[in-house]
Amino acid sequence: MSAPRTLMQMAGVEPRPHPLAGSAVVMIDAQNEYRSGALPLPGVEAALAEGARLLQAARAAGTPVIHVQHRGRPGGLFDPETPAFAIADPVAPQAGETVIEKGLPNAFAGTELAERLREIGVKTLIVAGFMTHMCVSSTVRAALDQGYACTVVAGACATRDLPDGAGGVVEAAALQRAELAALADRFAVVAADTAALAG
Repeated sequence: MSAPRTLMQMAGVEPRPHPLAGSAVVMIDAQNEYRSGALPLPGVEAALAEGARLLQAARAAGTPVIHVQHRGRPGGLFDPETPAFAIADPVAPQAGETVIEKGLPNAFAGTELAERLREIGVKTLIVAGFMTHMCVSSTVRAALDQGYACTVVAGACATRDLPDGAGGVVEAAALQRAELAALADRFAVVAADTAALAG
């Protein structure tokens, strides 16, 4: 039995991470809710540290950076009136960087993300943030429909344990691995970390 291949490989495409040059970095929901709020993620500090390295590299390369920030309802998750709403300090926006608020998992839905990317004039996105199985996945899948090619920086993403619907638990590490594999099948190139991005 032959080793499995992705749909991209079956189409003759050998995926290579996109370079920072000519791309935009989209940092999704790297907020305190996932750090010190109601949804702490396993490995969040390591993911934020890698996210900081990604932003440092992007800024050094002159790559545009867009921060996506989930706005919840007062009294709920991502309450804009609480510290949980704030973007975490290691990946905080710098002056001149775009911050786009969203209310749904897909960062294109009901936001100006598509318009902003058109203004920048790029067709490749370097994506990172939280949670891998939710807002990162939803945005990357929608990006394909919008005509963008994506690279997901795995080390700068994280997710959480989920119930499996049968009385068990899908642990965060397994969910992360499965979701990245699903994205790599057709929707994105997956880079282990910032250092793996094409030069």
